[in-house]
This record gives sequence, C-alpha cells and structure tokens, in this order.
Amino acid sequence: MMKKKIFMKHSQGSIMSNKLRLCFLTLFFSGKSPKASGTVGSFVALLLALPILYFSNNTLFLCAILIGAIAIKQIDIFEANGGEHDDKSIVIDELVGLWIALSFVPFSWVGIIAAFVFFRIFDIWKPSLVGYFDSKVQGGWGVVGDDAIAGILAGLLSAGLVRFSGIIWG
Repeated sequence: MMKKKIFMKHSQGSIMSNKLRLCFLTLFFSGKSPKASGTVGSFVALLLALPILYFSNNTLFLCAILIGAIAIKQIDIFEANGGEHDDKSIVIDELVGLWIALSFVPFSWVGIIAAFVFFRIFDIWKPSLVGYFDSKVQGGWGVVGDDAIAGILAGLLSAGLVRFSGIIWG
C-alpha cells in the first residue's frame, strides 16, 4: 500500500520549505499523534504559552494573531498543493485558539486549566459560530477561524470562572 504523500509539490514564491511547513502546521509534529492529535497539539501549545503568559497576556494574544495569520497562508498553500482541508495532523490552529483563550485569564492554575478544558470542549463540540466556520468557510480562514472563535468563547468563560472563583475563595 502506498502512503499518500503530502507537502510534495513546491509552490512557487513560497519562502517556507515543505518540511518546515509540515513542522509548523503540525506544531513540531505533535499533530502526527495517532490518537487525539488535537488534544496533544493543544497540550504542546499550552507548554509553549506558559512562559509568555507568565510575563504578558497581551503578548500572548498578539503572538496568537501573528501565528494565526501565518497559519492561514500556509494552510492555503498546503491545500492548494493537494492537502486535505482541515487535515487532522494540522494543529497550529489549536495553538491559535488556545493562546487566545489563555490571553483572557491571569497566570493561575484555575485560569490555565479552565482555558484549556473549555477550549477543548468548544473545539470538539463546535457550537454556533464555531461550527459554522468549521463547516462553511474554506481554506486557512476556516481551519483557523473556528479555533479562534472557540478560543474567544473559552477565554470569556474562563475569565468569568476565574472571577467567580475569586469571589468564592477570595
């Protein structure tokens, strides 16, 4: 059986090599995990976010936006070269969504765990606009957009939970 090769064609004008693109889109190959690639990618994204979050929520948010913009372009190139739309190995969108969610909460265990859990719930469940972007919007915007919206929803809910837990345990 011949394994389907992706990232084979070299696109004109692309500054990113195919191997570098694969490393970026799969978040250092964590998306190649045989089980729960989205959760594994989200966990790697969490580990990468912690040092940034410790110093600045704003920096984490801006990094998420920058990486999201790069991801949209690279996913479009991937799909134009025959890659499957929203391929399960592509988890850079999980990083964007989780980093957005984390940027809403302070550096605390309650906030970090809530943002991670709520992001995964919204990313898997895909309610409302999250599901719309996932099913109706094509290309990189669709792949990254649903996770960005899931991140906003998770961030808002997590921030509310952190505030509420501060009132109760405060």
